[in-house]
Amino acid sequence: MKGLKLVSLSAALVLPFTAIAEATDSFSKAKKLMMEKVYFDHRETLYCGATFDENKRITFPVGFQTEKHVKRAKRVEWEHVVPAENFGRTFSEWRDGHPNCVDSKGKAFKGRNCASKANKEYRYMQSDLYNLYPAIGAVNAMRSNYNFTMLPDVKSAFGSCLVKIDNRKVEPTIESKGQIARTYLYMEQRYPRYKMSRSQRNLMLAWNKMYPVSDWECLRAGRISKVQGNENVFVSEHCGAH
Repeated sequence: MKGLKLVSLSAALVLPFTAIAEATDSFSKAKKLMMEKVYFDHRETLYCGATFDENKRITFPVGFQTEKHVKRAKRVEWEHVVPAENFGRTFSEWRDGHPNCVDSKGKAFKGRNCASKANKEYRYMQSDLYNLYPAIGAVNAMRSNYNFTMLPDVKSAFGSCLVKIDNRKVEPTIESKGQIARTYLYMEQRYPRYKMSRSQRNLMLAWNKMYPVSDWECLRAGRISKVQGNENVFVSEHCGAH
């Protein structure tokens, strides 16, 4: 059994990004796949445990509240747990633009839209299903691209949903920390151009140990593997037949 895990991990380390299924090189397709193939019977958001229906309408948990992005709070959004900007800025198209990135008025553009238009590797990264989670729109908006940390003295930003935000840092709910950690570790392993800071990696390694893989996390990873064609070994090595 131990040998099998080592083989799986080794294979994941050398798997080229082009091996991902062609169906997931589009962010819009990726979101649709998550709704239809992964979360079809488990419509619950990552951070707050809010439920949502097939039309993406949110039912808030008791005690949830938000003072900002009230309209976005009513619908579920698919959040990049590792923010797109964090790996997007490793692409020259994001930072500097590209000759193909010119709008209908002849004006050059850069950033996310240019990276998505001009670089296929970026499209695979932003569409990686393992990095996409459903979130209440307001939570997604306020989390922004902030890094995760511990904020013991900060109050919740969303009432009963204990997500804390302060000084461009976020502490997520206890229930989400393990999933977040294994997603960060996966993205760094899967895409060599993405690197965490030492402090962020140490935090993710700690959360990975502190918060074990759940049955749902195993089931989710198994479904994504069937659709996308690769594993998140940080999850799958802890799972049986799901």
